[in-house]
Amino acid sequence: MAENMNLDLIKAIRNNIETVIVGKKQSVELLIICLICGGHALIEDVPGLGKTTMVSTLANSVDLPFQRIQFTPDVLPSDITGFTMYHAASGEKEFYPGAVFSNIILADEINRTSPKTQSALLQAMQEKQVTIDGITHELSEPFMVCATQNPVELTGTYPLPEAQLDRFLVKISMGYPSQSEEISIMEKNREDGSVSKVKAVANKKDIIKLREAVENVKCARGVLSYIAELADFTRNHEDVSLGVSPRASIALMRASMGLALMEGRDYVLPDDVQKMVKPVLSHRLILNPHAYINNQTADSVLEKALQITPVPGISE
Repeated sequence: MAENMNLDLIKAIRNNIETVIVGKKQSVELLIICLICGGHALIEDVPGLGKTTMVSTLANSVDLPFQRIQFTPDVLPSDITGFTMYHAASGEKEFYPGAVFSNIILADEINRTSPKTQSALLQAMQEKQVTIDGITHELSEPFMVCATQNPVELTGTYPLPEAQLDRFLVKISMGYPSQSEEISIMEKNREDGSVSKVKAVANKKDIIKLREAVENVKCARGVLSYIAELADFTRNHEDVSLGVSPRASIALMRASMGLALMEGRDYVLPDDVQKMVKPVLSHRLILNPHAYINNQTADSVLEKALQITPVPGISE
């Protein structure tokens, strides 16, 4: 009964987003997996493909406090985390919370701000809290950061450091729509305000229940060994200068658990792991110059890992 309720809730959120986002089923599903797993999403693609719209529609669909931060070179860390102000008249200090004190954060064009400001999100993304002037402030759950960036236009941008990339559960690419999908998009946008018209189909309690359901999804030791072998492959491949960390293995496990729940199961299959390998691991790999000379990519390395690594049986 509870499993059916979870499925119905996930389906309602997905259908709600797809009333605005056309033909991007995989992207929408990855974003929802991030939400129910307690992870963060990096959405990378060229301008105009609906990155910001997809996150805004998700926020409208789940009735959670939402903050959009437009990252520019002049955005300061205190704009993100908040600051403490001393009032001379009263002799007291008062804390003013920043934009990160919300449930869903859209870090729009995150690579356009300085590394110092980018790093203001690190503690929030990993520990769900921020420390200002020696005082730690807890963030409200559920908490999720969705960051967008344009991989083509590099002028005036600051590439995200590996430590920050490692905090994102998945990287999502939107891709261009087909001609028929583009016609549907134009038809939906004849009138303004398509996102604002989206009504919530879930609330805070619903999302917390979905996260609890993910925690109850079983992941057999054989599947854990499979994940560990895939991670080890990246650390020993000749084209890779920096393989994935144990944090990445945990992320792949959790994303696989989220996918299993989305498909109506309380246990993870090797198929779930295989489907989540590229979205979870590709942005964490650093290839060496030899790889680029041979036109290798992170996805091609991961494809080799899937081909070579033995798949465990369901009973293992």
